[in-house]
Parts: sequence; C-alpha cells; structure tokens
Amino acid sequence: MIAHLAMRHAVTHHLAAALVALLVIAVARPVAAQTGTAKPAGQPSPTSLLLAKQIVEIKGIKNVFEPLVRGVVEKAKDVFMQTNFMWAKDLNEVAAIEQKKYAPRVDELLDATARIYANHFTEQELKDLLAFYKSPLGQKTLVEEPKVLEEAMINAGDWGDSLSQEVIGSMREEMKKRGHDM
Repeated sequence: MIAHLAMRHAVTHHLAAALVALLVIAVARPVAAQTGTAKPAGQPSPTSLLLAKQIVEIKGIKNVFEPLVRGVVEKAKDVFMQTNFMWAKDLNEVAAIEQKKYAPRVDELLDATARIYANHFTEQELKDLLAFYKSPLGQKTLVEEPKVLEEAMINAGDWGDSLSQEVIGSMREEMKKRGHDM
C-alpha cells in the first residue's frame, strides 16, 4: 500500500510537471508563430519590461508567489523548532514578524518574472499578449485557466492511478510466467 501511494505521488508529480510545461509551451508558441518574430538577444527594452510587468500583474502572478515567503519563514521556523520545541510560542511570534518583514520581497520575484517574459517575447508580442489578456476572451482565460489546470491535474492523477494498476497487473503476469508469484 505504501509503495502504491509513493508510486501515485511520483506519477502525479511527474504528470503535473509535464502538464505545466506543455501548457507553457502551448501558450507561448502560438504567439511567437503568429508574429513570426524571435526575441532579439540582449537586454529587454524599458518598454518591454513595462509591458511584461503589466502582464505579470494582470495574470495575478503575485498571488502565486506570496505564499513562498510564508513557506520560507515556516521552514526556517521548523529548523529552530527542531532545536527546542519549547520555543514554539516565541518562534510563532517571531515568524509572524518575519513574514511581514519579508513580504515585500515578493516584488523581486515579480520583477524577475517580468524580465523573463521580456526576454522570451518581443515588444510587439508583449503588446499583443497584453491586449489578449485585456480582451473578453483573455479575461475569461484568466478566470477559467486555473480551473482547467486543476481539473486536468485531477484527471492526470486518476489516469496515472489507472495506468499504475494496469502496469502492476501486467508486471505480475510477466513475473508469474517466470515463476514468481506476487
């Protein structure tokens, strides 16, 4: 049972990573294909960075990154808790202070993400992408895409479970042919 759960977790994790990668490619390639232009090498222009920051904002990427600060603070708190669990009350209070202190650092990630966008898309592509996200279909995409991804991940997990059972059954049959009763 434990092996099955570990296998399910591994399969689900790998499927999730593959799905996210495919979705990123699927979103990025059509825009580049439509314009037929490649991103020039070098530093992005100030206009490109500004457009990319607007895209990062409209996509709500800050909501994705904000829990990271909390996670880092909690992980650090856990390190100290291993030293002495009697410090829990003080560590919880200090962790709350540290979360507030480091929360603005999320802006560093937002700026870096905008720079990544600006490095992958031309200025015109960024304008087109921003226009898309401001359009009714773009607005719907922003609302529906997280739901689609969640459903796709659930489906991928179920599919992985089913495939896992099929593979286990097939392996048992093959091992039985070799004289091993599993």
